[in-house]
Amino acid sequence: MMKISTLAAALLLAGAAGLSSTAHAQALRPEVGKPLQQASELLKAGKGKEALAKVREADGVAGKTAAEQLMIDRMKGSAAQRAGDNPAAIAAFEAVFPKVTGTDAAQVAEQLAFAYSTAKDWAKTGQWIQKAQSLGGNSAQLKQLQTYVQSQSGDFAAVAKEAGAAVAAAEQAGKRPEEGDLLRLADAQARTGNPAGQGATLEKLLFSYPKKEYWAIYLGRLQRKSGFSDRFSLDLMRLKLATGSLAKTDEFMEMSQLALQAGLPAEGKAIVDKGFATGALGNGAEAERHKRLRDLANKQEAEAKQSIATRADAAAAAKEGNDLVQIGYAYATMGQAEKGVTLIEQGIAKGNLKRPEDAKLKLGLAMLQSSKHKAKAVQVLRGVQGNDGAADLGRLWALYAQG
Repeated sequence: MMKISTLAAALLLAGAAGLSSTAHAQALRPEVGKPLQQASELLKAGKGKEALAKVREADGVAGKTAAEQLMIDRMKGSAAQRAGDNPAAIAAFEAVFPKVTGTDAAQVAEQLAFAYSTAKDWAKTGQWIQKAQSLGGNSAQLKQLQTYVQSQSGDFAAVAKEAGAAVAAAEQAGKRPEEGDLLRLADAQARTGNPAGQGATLEKLLFSYPKKEYWAIYLGRLQRKSGFSDRFSLDLMRLKLATGSLAKTDEFMEMSQLALQAGLPAEGKAIVDKGFATGALGNGAEAERHKRLRDLANKQEAEAKQSIATRADAAAAAKEGNDLVQIGYAYATMGQAEKGVTLIEQGIAKGNLKRPEDAKLKLGLAMLQSSKHKAKAVQVLRGVQGNDGAADLGRLWALYAQG
């Protein structure tokens, strides 16, 4: 979020420009109009103190008309705000507010909201925000200020309502929600004890802005999602590795061990090798343990290469397709994606699968590793169903594939 001072400065410049033209329109006397015009130019140049001095010069003229006093007070408020004299700015704007209507009144109310926010008077800030909005004020700066004030007062329910409305409006218009609105909504939902809502918002954030940090946040929560099955721990870690969210030594150790336990030694070896290459493995007090794991992965990979053809023949002769799916995915992890895809498809066609949606997920992942099938992979992954984590992983891999 922009700093309040930055938002106020933007509002001041807009206000000063409007005041300059209005001053000319009112045909002020030269002894009043000239210093006000100079004050306006000084404000545009960011010279608040000098501008305030010129306004006071105009204010010292005797016999001012009501119109002249109004212009002086408006310019005084803007100049005082820019000069850092917040009490003077508040006094000037409050003198102006009852004398203006419509758009002018909305603008003065907005300036008062910013002045009171500078004074950290959140109650008054909120009151003037409401007045500005009731008069038609709906600038982006005012909305940001409102969210800031709500967070300062601890009213995160209001933040969630406002940010949620902004997200919903964008979606209804067929637009991508603003990243800031999604972040504010997720934070407010966390602070108001709405984990389900926060999870849904974080998913929208990831799918709208698939950045590395959002991948890490979302994947870190996914395993704790209600109904997410532990059997997908390796699948989840694959996504973490692919998106750069897996870096810790313990994570590399766990992932490689899970791959070996799943009968995928080639994948286990690849994970260990990556861990050594990045320095996550092979260092520190556990270095010898890491080396033993690498030796085990190398041994099991060699044995798997020797036996996989025989195992594939046995799987092809089986009544169920489960073994073909497993062997096919093992081939894909060995760098033979085309053969792997073919075997998995044969396994799915054979039927009698223990977990059909898991097989679809494996098919999609194998296809991602094949240049021939990569385009179809997204369609397959999006088609994975279930509420135990398979569908979540399918959609996330499809998102990753399109990145």
